Amino acid sequence: MMRIGLFLLTNLAVIVVFSIVFGILSRFFGIGGAHGAGGLNYTSLAIMCGVYGMVGSMVSLFISKWMAKRSTGTVVIETPSNATEKWLVDTVARQARAVNIGMPEVGIFNNSQPNAFATGWNKNKALVAVSSGLLQSMTPDEVEAVLAHEIGHVANGDMVTLALIQGW
Repeated sequence: MMRIGLFLLTNLAVIVVFSIVFGILSRFFGIGGAHGAGGLNYTSLAIMCGVYGMVGSMVSLFISKWMAKRSTGTVVIETPSNATEKWLVDTVARQARAVNIGMPEVGIFNNSQPNAFATGWNKNKALVAVSSGLLQSMTPDEVEAVLAHEIGHVANGDMVTLALIQGW
């Protein structure tokens, strides 16, 4: 239920921001609606689609870490409370150093399915999270391989790349 509420709230905020942006574009740059007096205005339509696509995609990218934590219930490990959490944080730290990126936040979310993700708008301020099911069903070597995969996404800047692709 919370996911749906956050989704609706985010979309409402995006609509408000777009309304303000298009009001400014219309007033100062003469870019009006997609329908002009002479029919469909393809230039205005293309600009409007570009703005909607890119701004929406960038908003999504900038709030991705916040949304991922809340939608999955990820608990970020501030101070490891057991050997597994310490190993997880140490492994991510070692892998992050190896690819010369900042230390990501490390988290665990409660899900019986083996799963992991990486997100964030900046490769030096990312989040890497694993499910409790992944930690319970895989060997340490397998978990380390999954973490390396996620660190690879962060180091390559895949979140920004996907945001750019989605925007256009």
